Amino acid sequence: MFYFAAFLAVALACVMPAQAANYRVETVASGLEHPWSLAFLPGGRMLVTERPGRLRLIEPGPDGRAQLRPEPVAGVPPVLARGQAGLFDVVVDPAFDTNGRVLLSFAHGTPEANHLRVVSARFDGRQLQQVKPIFTSEPAKTDTQHFGGRMAWLPDGSVLFGMGDGNLERTDAQRLHTHLGKMMRIGADGSVPNDNPFLARKDARPEIYSQGHRNPQGMVVVNGVAYSHEHGSRGGDELNRIEPGANYGWPVTTGGIDYTYARITPYQRLPGIQPPLVEWTPSIAPAGLTWYDGALFPAWRGSLFVAALKERSVRRVPLSGGAPGPQAVLFLELGERIRDVRAGPDGALYLLTDSPSGRLLRVVPAAP
Repeated sequence: MFYFAAFLAVALACVMPAQAANYRVETVASGLEHPWSLAFLPGGRMLVTERPGRLRLIEPGPDGRAQLRPEPVAGVPPVLARGQAGLFDVVVDPAFDTNGRVLLSFAHGTPEANHLRVVSARFDGRQLQQVKPIFTSEPAKTDTQHFGGRMAWLPDGSVLFGMGDGNLERTDAQRLHTHLGKMMRIGADGSVPNDNPFLARKDARPEIYSQGHRNPQGMVVVNGVAYSHEHGSRGGDELNRIEPGANYGWPVTTGGIDYTYARITPYQRLPGIQPPLVEWTPSIAPAGLTWYDGALFPAWRGSLFVAALKERSVRRVPLSGGAPGPQAVLFLELGERIRDVRAGPDGALYLLTDSPSGRLLRVVPAAP
């Protein structure tokens, strides 16, 4: 009990007191089945993934208001949808105006032999064309948990994405012959950048960028710096700054314990292990991650926003010189699991709620 009480005290000390809401929340779309990710397209359009394997388009209607197109986007590859497996992230190429490219991540294969797969495709406004796999994790795993799947573009045009440990042999996160429990970096065409940190090691998968991750669920790049968060077990959720070649500890170090209340490791910190920027114990189950620097909420500028499933909230984590400040807990009044959070090009904050009938929400300043 002392173990949890000590960490609870630390967590509470880092949270700012609740303030009166200075925002209002609008429903943009509803009836989405376990929506997982949101991406913005030119012309006020948005793409939303649904975990069962559908990609949905939200676009301006005749009256200019956003509406959900009834039929899913055609051309999405077959997806393994069982347990935590399904269609995960969608990201839009920074050069979408000229190449129309989007990337999708999803669970591929069968319940007995499955992988995390990333594909590249061209979206023509109606369907996906020229769908091409650019990454398939190896080796196959035999459980439908801990896929990771979040992606982000780096300034050089390469793609960074995370994969969970598979929740079977957790020490695979420390073994470089497998993609399990790692961050990967590849080119947009699936090629391996020639400066990846483990490229010269014959015992390592060349795509690996960092190791020691349990289940990464959020990814964002801010001024060239990559941030990611991941689920712990019972406690030990983390926010990390991702650096090439770094080891983030799982399962050698963690602030959490097993779901059975057994100790995973006696170590919370060790030399050579990158410590988290933020640790959440008890767990909040972090999901999406975004950076806000918009004009609608000046007080929120310079902050990371962390969607939380278990806490049913969004955490605002201000950064100053790369160091996290006191957190604010937002949107508890919704009472919903928040799967994704995104800063929109209009300066609003967008949320995806996780349920069989999930919603896309838009957060704007309260009316004066």
